[in-house]
Amino acid sequence: MPEVTLNRLRERGSTEREVLDAILDDVLAGTLSTVVDGEPWVVPMLFARQGDRILLHGSTGAGALRHVAAGAPAALAVVAVDALVVGHTTFDSSANYRSAVVYGDLTPLSDEDRTVALDAVSERLIPGRTGEVRPMTRQEIAKTSVMALPISQGRFMTKTRTGQASVPGEETDAWHGVVELRTVALEPVSAPTSTACEVPQSVRDFASARVLA
Repeated sequence: MPEVTLNRLRERGSTEREVLDAILDDVLAGTLSTVVDGEPWVVPMLFARQGDRILLHGSTGAGALRHVAAGAPAALAVVAVDALVVGHTTFDSSANYRSAVVYGDLTPLSDEDRTVALDAVSERLIPGRTGEVRPMTRQEIAKTSVMALPISQGRFMTKTRTGQASVPGEETDAWHGVVELRTVALEPVSAPTSTACEVPQSVRDFASARVLA
């Protein structure tokens, strides 16, 4: 595959690794895309960046995942919408956002690496949780497919927009500006079957961090 390039609004694009890593480490989910039997296939997935690779997981019974694991080229896209930019016209309206697309071939992980990778995904989502619950069983691990998408220079692109609404090029009394958006965590709610007296530290820390973000 040729090196990824951005043809439109190039000033918003970047191939800097630190920009990519910041987006991947902030966003919790993305969409994995490929082609299966000549048809487009897209699925939303939780993921975790671990160094120079992105860890993805799903059921071993998922046929499309087996297709990707067998070597079909794929792309992972993530996006965070930070604000709606309300222009003086609908044509001039936009959004402030951070997005990334990573291209590559996914590699299935070995049994030994799969266990470590699954813990890494859990720790990425809720740090400290793996120390509060029992380890995954062999049967649970066997039912889970784990793949790694390498992060290679020339195989990813990020795109970002920040700032205010553009200055109107005409006389107008229409309001224009920015409406910022935030993803926050609400108060944790215990399941009806949970007998624990308190919300665990990992969940409290996660919720607190998301409220303050």
